[in-house]
Parts: sequence; structure tokens; C-alpha cells
Amino acid sequence: MANIKAGIIGGAGYTGGELIRLLIHHPYVSVSFIHSRSNAGKPVYSVHQDLLGDTDLVFSGELSDDIDVLFLCLGHGESKKFLSENKITGKIKIIDLANDFRLSSSASAGNRHFVYGLPELNREKIRTAQNIANPGCFATTIQLGLLPLAKAGLLNDIYTTGITGSTGAGQSLSQTSHFSWRANNIQAYKTLTHQHLGEIGESLLQLQPAGNIDLSFVPWRGDFTRGIFVSSTLHCDLSIEELLILFNDFYKDHPFTHVSKEPVFLKQVVNTNKAVIQLEKAGSKLVVHTAVDNLLKGASGQAVQNMNLISGLDETTGLHLKPAGF
Repeated sequence: MANIKAGIIGGAGYTGGELIRLLIHHPYVSVSFIHSRSNAGKPVYSVHQDLLGDTDLVFSGELSDDIDVLFLCLGHGESKKFLSENKITGKIKIIDLANDFRLSSSASAGNRHFVYGLPELNREKIRTAQNIANPGCFATTIQLGLLPLAKAGLLNDIYTTGITGSTGAGQSLSQTSHFSWRANNIQAYKTLTHQHLGEIGESLLQLQPAGNIDLSFVPWRGDFTRGIFVSSTLHCDLSIEELLILFNDFYKDHPFTHVSKEPVFLKQVVNTNKAVIQLEKAGSKLVVHTAVDNLLKGASGQAVQNMNLISGLDETTGLHLKPAGF
């Protein structure tokens, strides 16, 4: 099978580091360069010290066209700027991990059009795409809990809470990501205004075009490093047995999303590309719990899953990862 040559822009951060870890062990990928202006010339393991002994790659300050796919692991708003300042030949496929191209109103850059890269929603479109807008971590988690309901036209008023680990804030130090602030602490933030609401809304309308969906979302900063746990509450008259059939049927051909009859928890998904879902009912109220690793299924793992799809590979290739059970 042909070797995929990959380049990474912004390889020094959390998502860039996770992407490097996945790609250097991927059976059909060779990493051609990892771009970082601030670290050019340094060994990759000098920044991602756990990679000592795994790779001798060195950060580059230069770009190369001799690649098949380019991953953009830049800050939000930086991907459009990068593409406007650098000529990337049309033959190179781009997977953007920021939020620059996720909405239909901003899904293009020059002649490039980006497909929203949630495989459980757009797998067939992704297979034939040239450019992918990787979904946000909270957006992925919330959508996976709601897509089957949207397809059945069952969404109405939804009240969602979700808690994320500190790595979701990125590597740059701030007051709310500092250990002494985060430890033994919790805080709501961006209440009802989170930046992922737009992409969630577009995806749900794709399956439930009649609309009538009102999503209220309160995210929380958690006192742990990685993982997202989301609970969505809404009115639903279906029985739990009917709902389990609905969810299992929707995800039966999607290898990373699993429906559990038992309570779900973060350690089931941390260090994996999996999403686990649990349904609970009390009277007419339904609660959908969903857990993912924010850096893998919520970012770099999903980016590799998308690379596999656009490259004609099985989407699970290089993503058989071990959860942190203890």
C-alpha cells in the first residue's frame, strides 16, 4: 500500500504532540516535516520529551510540497492566515484542527472547500474530500450523543452540561490552566455562548432540517488533564428499549462510537479514539451521557481517522489504542 507523506504545522502544542505520537506509529505514514518557528532545529523529543527513543525527527522552519497531506495544528483563526500567506499546492490535502472552516459560512479558503470532518455524520463526504475541517472537542462529544435523536426528528429543548480537562485550554499557560488554580477546583465558563454551538447547530439541522432545536450548553473546567464528559437532558416519549435500538442502529457501522447499558466514565476513553454513550430515563426525561478523550477523538485521533478516510484506508488504521484503565 502506498506510503502517505504527512506534514504538520504547529507541532509543539498538545494537539500537535498527540498527532506526532499517532503518525510516527501509523503503518502507512511517514512524517516529512514538523513545522515550528520557535523550535526550528530542535529535536522533537526536546519538546515532547516522552518521544525520546521513538523518533529522531527535528522541528523544521521550512515547508515542503513533497507531501500528500498537511495537518494544521494552529490556534483558532491562524489557519486562514497561514493559507493566505503560504502557497500550498492543490494536490496536497489539508486537515485543519482549528475552528476556521467548520461553519458553512466560512468553509472555503480561495479554491479550497472544507468538509466538516465528523465521520459519524459525514463519512461518505469525507472519503471524497480534499480538505477537512476537524470538529471541536466539545462539539464532537455533544453531537455524538444527539445525532441519532436528530435523525429520528426527536430533538427539542436540550440542556447540556459538560466538563473538560485542562489540556482543552491548550499549552499556553493561563490562570485557569495553572496547576495551583486547577487542582481541587471547578468552574463554569462561556455559559450559553461556547464557540462550538454554531457547528453543533449546523450538524443537527443536517439531520433534523425542520429545526425546533434549542440547545443550552454550560461547559465546566475540570481538575483533571484530559477527557470530556457531557450530559444532555431533553424530553422524549420513547422507552429506553426503543432508544437503545435507535442508538445502536445509528452507530452499528461506526467503529469508534459505542453504546453502553452500564454507567460510563472517563477512563474508558482516555488515551483512545473512542466515544462511549449511556442513556438514562426518568419519566419523560432522557439524559444522554457521552465521554471522549478531548485530544484524541476530540482532536488529533479524529484527524487521523479523517486522514485514513480521505486516503482510502480503513478508518481505524493506526488508532487501536489502549485506554488508561488504572
